[in-house]
Amino acid sequence: MMNPIELKKAVGSGLLSFPVTHFDDQLKFDEAKYRRHVEWLAGYDAAALFAAGGTGEFFSLNPSEIPQVVRAAKASAGNTPIISGTGYGTSLAIEIAQAAEKAGADGLLLLPPYLMFAEQAGLIAHVKAVCQSVGIGVIVYNRDNAVLTAESIARLAEECPNLIGFKDGVGDVDKVIEITTLLGNRLVYVGGMPTHEVYAQAYFAAGVTTYSSAVFNFVPALAQRFYGALRTGDQATVDEILKGFFFPFVALRNRKKGYAVSIIKAGLRVLGQNPGPVRPPLTDLTQEELALLEKIVQANGVSRIAAE
Repeated sequence: MMNPIELKKAVGSGLLSFPVTHFDDQLKFDEAKYRRHVEWLAGYDAAALFAAGGTGEFFSLNPSEIPQVVRAAKASAGNTPIISGTGYGTSLAIEIAQAAEKAGADGLLLLPPYLMFAEQAGLIAHVKAVCQSVGIGVIVYNRDNAVLTAESIARLAEECPNLIGFKDGVGDVDKVIEITTLLGNRLVYVGGMPTHEVYAQAYFAAGVTTYSSAVFNFVPALAQRFYGALRTGDQATVDEILKGFFFPFVALRNRKKGYAVSIIKAGLRVLGQNPGPVRPPLTDLTQEELALLEKIVQANGVSRIAAE
């Protein structure tokens, strides 16, 4: 396992992704297919992979399944760091975090607590308790009912040496700039909006130069090409991929609630891979929507042969 400083450096070095979690027809974890998928993704130079994250349906996994997923990812990812999701209430988040650390996770992504909104003091106590329960690095996910102020993040960074990252899924770029300006290089900053590529240019200007790419699951070469164009200022390529792939992809994703996850598994089906269905309460794309996704993928030069 990496120490927190090594993980921070790795996370900031390139593009990140969240492998989907494979299920069989009975909705049980399909470890063999998952391991093949993680091995395939690791070949496309992801800086780190998030096992059992949001795109990996963390919210529908039994806590006992999460270390299984982490062990499978670690066994298949080679030298690519594996960061496990954790979350829910503080006690359960600690239990999951410690189990993931024992399973070999290099770090943790702390997702928002279940359901309740809380004051900053409560959120600080929650994040601090999880950080202090493990020795590996922790990235806090700023989203939904767990939105931390710049002052709260600064306090946590001072009191928790293994808090190494801040991931934003809110989209208030002015608040992100406040945090990056206040904390400087104390943390690594990760973009975490759904299909973050359409927001990436604004976040780059705010000092957030890496992000988690869900589409990396099924178009990793295209995802890396887009990321490389962003990093080098190749605006023509950025615009080409946004117009040709991401804008129509987002329009299809926005048709129904929960499709931010469902459409990623659908993308793998388009390539002839079978990640299994999403677990309820999510729903899979319809056949008509799957056909539309296939047209988007084909129009961008991605084929089953390339995937294989």
